[in-house]
Amino acid sequence: MKPSSTDFYAEPGHEEDYPAYDVGAAGDFDAVQAAQKERDDQVLVINMGPQHPSTHGVLRLLVECDGETVLSCRPSIGFLHTGIEKNMEYRTWAQGSAFVTRMDYVAPFFNEAAYVFSVERLLDIEDKIPQRAKDIRVLFMELCRIASHLVAMATAGLELGALTVYMNGYREREVIFDFFEAVTGLRMNHEYFRPGGVANDLPENAISQLHQLIDWVEPRLKEIHDFCDDNPIFQGRTKNTAYMDQTACFALGITGPRLRATGFEWDLRKKQPYCGYETYDFDVPTRTGADAYDAYRIRMDEMVESLKIVKQATDRLERSVGEPVMIQDPQYKWPAKLVVGPDGQGNAFSHVKDIMGENMEGLIHHFKMVSSGFKVPAGQAYVPIESPKGEIGCHVVSDGGTHPYRVHMRDPGFNNLQAIPLLTEGGMIADIVVSIASLDPVLGGVDR
Repeated sequence: MKPSSTDFYAEPGHEEDYPAYDVGAAGDFDAVQAAQKERDDQVLVINMGPQHPSTHGVLRLLVECDGETVLSCRPSIGFLHTGIEKNMEYRTWAQGSAFVTRMDYVAPFFNEAAYVFSVERLLDIEDKIPQRAKDIRVLFMELCRIASHLVAMATAGLELGALTVYMNGYREREVIFDFFEAVTGLRMNHEYFRPGGVANDLPENAISQLHQLIDWVEPRLKEIHDFCDDNPIFQGRTKNTAYMDQTACFALGITGPRLRATGFEWDLRKKQPYCGYETYDFDVPTRTGADAYDAYRIRMDEMVESLKIVKQATDRLERSVGEPVMIQDPQYKWPAKLVVGPDGQGNAFSHVKDIMGENMEGLIHHFKMVSSGFKVPAGQAYVPIESPKGEIGCHVVSDGGTHPYRVHMRDPGFNNLQAIPLLTEGGMIADIVVSIASLDPVLGGVDR
């Protein structure tokens, strides 16, 4: 294989510092290696991924390096493409929650929230959502934020050789998953947020389980601080690594902890409040180092702030027991009354008995809602929210029918991955995984 005369990835007018290769559709990497050998220079081409365990999913990086120095690092995505957005055009509006929750599978409730909030805006029912449903949504989003950050901390620690940090992070996450399972019947892919509210209310023992969760997680976050904050090895690997200043963040559309690590206090929960966040007391952590270490510290501080919100939401839910968790308008209200039993989640026996033996109109309504769904007025809406990775939003378009005309997610990981060349080029090969971890991408959300 001869070097290509044109680098298809280069900017217009860019002069090549070294030859670029076009491996074609077949991806003949052996030919690239042979061409490199023929050139007899010190530039090495490394195909990192898509199966590499340190790429946070099936991410492929085409890395060119001179010795240990990275000359070029090009991310290649699409290996986890699932066609979710297109599939949703053939499902009802209510069924959409079951699809979007599988995008960023580490933070599923934020996928559901972004979609549901946009649908509710199109329906013009945002002010009709029961307060208890809003409080439950805030509770689950903040618990999910903690769980997502714990995975970010755990995997970053594992990549740096800190196995204990990995084990502790996943241990605390499992306690949160126990609560999710107790309420929704599932540990992941919950489909719990629905247009109009949530699928079912909290079980009777939920408040006591929440208190136990808080008592367990809160003191154990300090353990991760003790392992990492002042650890000279951890600091040596993360400080002044993956540097990205405020200007670069603005240019690339970077949001979340990486933006706040530049000192810019931007959090949609404060700047563009939704779901009643303006009524909660919490702070937005910022730092100014703009590197991987400060991104880590911000995520740790955010978990503490999320626990503050969880405590406030728990107090509110303790006072609102018995209030509705779904909009009362029968046009949009989901007819099922779900419960979590020994066999998982299903309809309450009393509800099944009612519609199957006593209430013909209820049975007809149930059948029509589940099979056909409800109509959404023609129009479009986009509601952005603050996910653990940054701004996530859902653009929904309706033609007035029972199915979306178009659904598109703005996943923060997709935008944040643009920064990989900036973070890695000129650095060391060993710092590539540190740079990726500082962005905390999840490829399920990136590829969709």
